[in-house]
Amino acid sequence: MGRIAIALIPLLAAWAQAPPVIGYWEGTLAAPSGRLRIGVHVSQGDGGLTGKLDSIDHGAFGLPLQDVVLDNSEFRFVLKVAGASFKGTLNEAGTEISGTFTQGGDLPLVLKKTVKSAEPPKRPQVPAKPYPYKEEEVTFENKSAEGVTLAGTLTSPRGQGPFPAAVLISGSGPQDRDETLMGHKPFLVLADHLTRQGIAVLRYDDRGTARSTGKFAEATTQDFATDASAAVDYLKSREDIDSGKIGLVGHSEGGIIAPIVAVNRQDLAFIVLLAGTAVPGDQVIVRQEQALLKAQGVGEEVMARQMAMQEAIFAAVKESKDAAEAAERVRKIVGNSPQAEARIRAVSSPWLRNFLVYDPAPTLAKVNVPVLALNGELDLQVLPGQNVPVMEAALKDGGNPDYRVVRLPNLNHLFQTATTGSPSEYGLIEETMAPVALETISKWIRAHTGIQ
Repeated sequence: MGRIAIALIPLLAAWAQAPPVIGYWEGTLAAPSGRLRIGVHVSQGDGGLTGKLDSIDHGAFGLPLQDVVLDNSEFRFVLKVAGASFKGTLNEAGTEISGTFTQGGDLPLVLKKTVKSAEPPKRPQVPAKPYPYKEEEVTFENKSAEGVTLAGTLTSPRGQGPFPAAVLISGSGPQDRDETLMGHKPFLVLADHLTRQGIAVLRYDDRGTARSTGKFAEATTQDFATDASAAVDYLKSREDIDSGKIGLVGHSEGGIIAPIVAVNRQDLAFIVLLAGTAVPGDQVIVRQEQALLKAQGVGEEVMARQMAMQEAIFAAVKESKDAAEAAERVRKIVGNSPQAEARIRAVSSPWLRNFLVYDPAPTLAKVNVPVLALNGELDLQVLPGQNVPVMEAALKDGGNPDYRVVRLPNLNHLFQTATTGSPSEYGLIEETMAPVALETISKWIRAHTGIQ
């Protein structure tokens, strides 16, 4: 998605007194998706150097660095959260570090000391405390999975209740309870809006992420569905929650998970699908990559080669009996390089191997609770033209008596008001979630849970 930037502060002392890398540094990566500004803050801690990284154009600030070291003139650090690292050489003047940023592949990066660091983008929708509702830190166990205890936040209206409730289910990748991305906290904003409308909301860290336990890397979509089901069980155990008015709100992969839970248990009141898919995962990713390459201005010939390779990789993975065979087959297609090895690890993971072949449509056809499905017309990750017609057909053919499918103009995958829909815009847009999306969701849930 993109990475990094830096700023200038005068040297605080001689080399012997304070490491000359202390301060703010900024540079630009020429990544395949475009030029990305990176900022690096270096400080002196009790046990040595510490640092934080800003991916300025993605709106991600303050990412913690590990193994920050200055060895003579060699400066290096690791960014574990992104699987990235940097190694460079500090010039004699102490004003520039020239080196290589590694994340799958290698990219040149020159960091220059500067006086002022980049300002974090404004996020006007992030709510400020004190909230006009109750907030509680909670934990609950997934009894069907060994070692999985989910940690989350339950917000509920003031008063005794019992209240209708919604469980928020995040998209793909290890997400925290706020679904934090590029400085945005979509689930915090959504939970705040719904709770102000009289709906209790439970949002939680994905298994193995933040304060939740378990192994994220070994889990599939079906495993995450058991986590969401455990969240429902937890809400049903509370006297302040109306056990007959609990529903799910799933974003992206969460929009795949919610129908699975609804079919596996018959006690949900509703489900809301935000940018959910309705076709097999391999089709989703191929169309997604095609749309993103086109948005980046990639030529037809290059795009055709990329698509052909992607389809060959997916075919190899789907035909393999296990991860080892999948890795070997893909290696023959992509060759040997650090970037290729990163791709091989990704496509041979349990989650992706399952995602490529899972078809959501048959499950959607079995859902018999009320469904609200929202898709942004500018979504380049889950294309509405590919998924919405199939979703509508599945719900209709399955005989669901109460469903509504809405395509919202000018909104992207995060339901922000956007210009192109490209992920490169996500961090630059101040809006976290468009009011029209928030209001459509809350109005529909209120109507389906009897809130006056």
